[in-house]
Amino acid sequence: MIYIGAEEIISPLGDRAEQNFQAMLDNQSGISLVAEAGLNKLPVNLSKIADLDFQNPFESLLEQILISLLKKIDADIIRSDRTILLISSTKGAIENDISDQFGKSVRFLTDRFLLVNQPVVISNACISGVVAINAGANFVRAGLYDHAIVIGCDLISEFVLTGFQSLFAVSEKPCQPFDSERNGITLGEACSAVLVSNSRSVFRDMPLGLLKGTSANDANHISGPSRTGEGLFRTVRKTMQVNGISDQDIDFISAHGTATVYNDEMESIAFDRLNLTHVPLNSLKGYFGHTLGAAGVIETAVSMQMIRNNVLLKSLGFKQKGTSVALNIIEENIPAEVKTILKTASGFGGGNASLIIQKL
Repeated sequence: MIYIGAEEIISPLGDRAEQNFQAMLDNQSGISLVAEAGLNKLPVNLSKIADLDFQNPFESLLEQILISLLKKIDADIIRSDRTILLISSTKGAIENDISDQFGKSVRFLTDRFLLVNQPVVISNACISGVVAINAGANFVRAGLYDHAIVIGCDLISEFVLTGFQSLFAVSEKPCQPFDSERNGITLGEACSAVLVSNSRSVFRDMPLGLLKGTSANDANHISGPSRTGEGLFRTVRKTMQVNGISDQDIDFISAHGTATVYNDEMESIAFDRLNLTHVPLNSLKGYFGHTLGAAGVIETAVSMQMIRNNVLLKSLGFKQKGTSVALNIIEENIPAEVKTILKTASGFGGGNASLIIQKL
């Protein structure tokens, strides 16, 4: 059995997982209009963390989230040669060093926490977080390590924001995943962490079960999703098959849901092909924005909080059906005992990934 737990979150909604979840229960969003942040100094809606360390914000968040996570586990494992740290991020500290946005941060964490093994960076566009969790589980499952700490972290930089604006992918209003009025993403910044382990005893609180996850690449386009949802269809089908899970076993889907016209349409088609349109589904981008390399981790952490609190959160920003295939979008918070959750992610370059978490 592979366990996952000790989830932590730092976002504009708070600096602990429990604080973030309570804010989400209250339908709060971290998105706000930021003056002079976009191209030509125009205002743009963003989900930004206040009071970040000005000099080294990326390293500061990594340190803070790791300290919080260690309070929820046997902290001695951090210095074990049986522990590996994985960092999921698309751009890291690119504002500090455009030629090596991860190296300094990796060295900092290694020295700060006396790590035996050098951290592994996973940077695979917006599926990075789900891929990192799956990679950590694969390391543990193969016996290479006993524990894998997975941190997802990304910041809003001028490089990232102007890049998405040049693609005309940024919404002029807070994003509305799967809604008929959606017209683009809202960028966000966040840091989240989970522990993946073969030992139940290292967790202070009850962990959950992490089943085997998979990924698939449809190689459709450097930035455009497949119109048939082929990559997403393949990874979810494979993840369900290797775990002996049917469409009737899934209680909830935490979808990628970026609020771009083509992504949300692609996901609806893929879920229809998988016979999953009946399953309650949400996107968490309306709360945090699109946090890029952190998205898969933070959205997995929130999904774990849903299991712990027996509630499914509404898909913030959704008002009316906006895809060709109708999905079971959660429109209000729903009290529910949830056992099995499917988390999906899709990204640039045709990448798609999925994982399944179960209540023990």
